[in-house]
Amino acid sequence: MSGTPTQQILCALTDIPDGGSKGVLPNARGRDQGFLVRKGDEVYGYVNNCPHYDRAPLGWKKDEFLNGAKDRIMCSAHGALFRIEDGACTIGPCLGQALQPIPVTVKDGMVLGAVPATPKAQA
Repeated sequence: MSGTPTQQILCALTDIPDGGSKGVLPNARGRDQGFLVRKGDEVYGYVNNCPHYDRAPLGWKKDEFLNGAKDRIMCSAHGALFRIEDGACTIGPCLGQALQPIPVTVKDGMVLGAVPATPKAQA
C-alpha cells in the first residue's frame, strides 16, 4: 500500500464561511478527521488532532475550530492556540509543535485536499 496522497474533493468553498472553519473527512463514527479554515480565497487544512494530546479533537462543537476572535485555531481540550496560516502553536503546552497539515487547493469553487492514504488521525 502506498502512502502517496490522493487528491479528493473536501467541500465547496462556499461551504466554509469566510473567517470560519469546517470539519471534513468524517470517519465511520462521524468524527471529522480533518478541518479547513477560510480567510477570503485562501483555505488552510489540518488533521483534527492536537499535537499535545494525540487523538484529541480540536473543535469544541461541529465546525467550530477557532477561538472567539476567529484569529487562531484553538484546542478545545486545553485551550492551546495555533496560527491559521501554518498551524504552529503560539500559546499552550505544545509550543514548538504544529498541527499536521492537509495540503489543499481551490479549483472551480471546490476545495481539494491531498489526503494521505493512511492519515495519522485514523491510525
